[in-house]
Amino acid sequence: MKLIEKSDTPLTDAVVELTGKDGNAFLILGQVRRAILNSNHPELAENFMREATASDYEHLLSVCMRYVDVR
Repeated sequence: MKLIEKSDTPLTDAVVELTGKDGNAFLILGQVRRAILNSNHPELAENFMREATASDYEHLLSVCMRYVDVR
């Protein structure tokens, strides 16, 4: 199993609470996309979706942490 590193400074000011939540990929995509749309950089939502869905679940989580502050 790969260790997923959290980005020091996310690309947006959005904060998403994922700890203790359902780990369903589609739920995570929706929550993070919505947070990005409500952030200081809503124009990044399309790029996020494209990147996040490009590979596997671990990649999805890694991309989420690059775009938002995951807690």
